[in-house]
Amino acid sequence: MIELESRPEAVSRLEAFVDELVCKYQLDDGLKADILLTLTEAVNNAIVHGNKKDCGKSVKIQIEKYSNELHIFVRDQGCGFDPDCLDDPRKSENLEKCGGRGVFLIKQICHSVQFHNNGTTVEMCFEL
Repeated sequence: MIELESRPEAVSRLEAFVDELVCKYQLDDGLKADILLTLTEAVNNAIVHGNKKDCGKSVKIQIEKYSNELHIFVRDQGCGFDPDCLDDPRKSENLEKCGGRGVFLIKQICHSVQFHNNGTTVEMCFEL
């Protein structure tokens, strides 16, 4: 497990964390890229939207490996959200918006995604 302060700069620690996962679980470069991208999105969302950049709060990342799957949990200390109520970034009225693509991107890349604890925890599953 790794715990990050709710500061946007903390995202820079993720690359070394993912490098450790690559070594530990012998992941290929494609999977490394997918994990780094989705984990960066999830952690950034947790810091900015979940914890509102409150440095008194943290984001925790936990890894669980099963026979052919790697599950990554990202948990913030915010109030949560309803992932079913997010705008579809593919709709014409959302195409030029500055944000709003993170969860969509995570869902496209991961094998499966689940939200727990009222949206304060995202579980990303990757097939190995």
